[in-house]
Amino acid sequence: MTTSLSRSAHTLSLLDGEIVEENELGSMRRVTADNLPILNRLSIKRVVLNPGAMRTPHWHANANELTYCVSGTALVSVLDNYSEFSSFVITAGQMFHIDSGSLHHIENIGDEPAEFIIAFRNERPEDFGLGATFGAFTDAVLGNTYDLPSSDMATIRRDTSRTDHRLAARIGDPEIPSGAYFKDPHKFDIEGQPAGLTYAYGNARFARDQYWPALKDISMYSLRVAEDGMREPHWHPATAEMGYVQHGDARMTIMNPDGTLDTWNMTTGDMYFIPRAYPHHIENIGTDDWHFLIFFDQPFPADIGYRASASAYSREVLAATFNTHIDDLPNFPFTPGDPLIVRKSNPVD
Repeated sequence: MTTSLSRSAHTLSLLDGEIVEENELGSMRRVTADNLPILNRLSIKRVVLNPGAMRTPHWHANANELTYCVSGTALVSVLDNYSEFSSFVITAGQMFHIDSGSLHHIENIGDEPAEFIIAFRNERPEDFGLGATFGAFTDAVLGNTYDLPSSDMATIRRDTSRTDHRLAARIGDPEIPSGAYFKDPHKFDIEGQPAGLTYAYGNARFARDQYWPALKDISMYSLRVAEDGMREPHWHPATAEMGYVQHGDARMTIMNPDGTLDTWNMTTGDMYFIPRAYPHHIENIGTDDWHFLIFFDQPFPADIGYRASASAYSREVLAATFNTHIDDLPNFPFTPGDPLIVRKSNPVD
């Protein structure tokens, strides 16, 4: 058995991720399979929009999007199939979901920077910017489309390069539709929900399809663990896991199929990826509560934990499993359902 204490192939800092765009309007950084090859079916992006800035209208060709608002106030607009259009206001602790192919934009309408953590349901998401796609067609074709002279189209700056106008400044005050503060099926107030699981040493809130029908192939847990808590060792039989450290310091251990272990410390801004069915655990090693945003490639993730695993078999089977005399086995507590978060009664070793 080999343990790796160096930086693992499962993790990178999203704060130092690949720069998509960075200027006075804000920044976009991402981690895809090009930067972290172990990624599969999931990738992540951090977008910061300064006041008055926007992520211009675009769509994703091969990935649904699930976004968590860390801070700020933004207007999101979405044009879906069948000319269904909606716009809504997002604030800190709220989320939105965008189907692959749906046209959408994000606009900072507040006085402070707006920060978003975005998960994509593809390890290499592909974007089309509305402005860039106008460059695919001639003035005459566009003129015919809008029933206008082709000369009217000649003044629009456009090209098909990947340097699409991703971040742009708004001219004037934001235009906020009166209905933008109402409920919308694209939107979910995860931090406004009661915790789905609550312990003295942590809690979890769930964005999954049982509460949010818009989710088809992705979900998220907002997980907080106190200094005296720990996410028990477990694995997910049918879902990969991609996490982002919103706040705090933690230690993670993952076992790979060849028996090697990756153990490393994580801090605010780090992300990680765990393939389906790899056993892993997360432990608070700081003095503050930590907060993780954990994304899954299924709409309703499930796991198998070590607490329930020890209860599933007789002591005779467990003794054979560990090649240990039955009298030397620990007195495992009977646990028919895993607790997700357990108390950290022993010091960090």
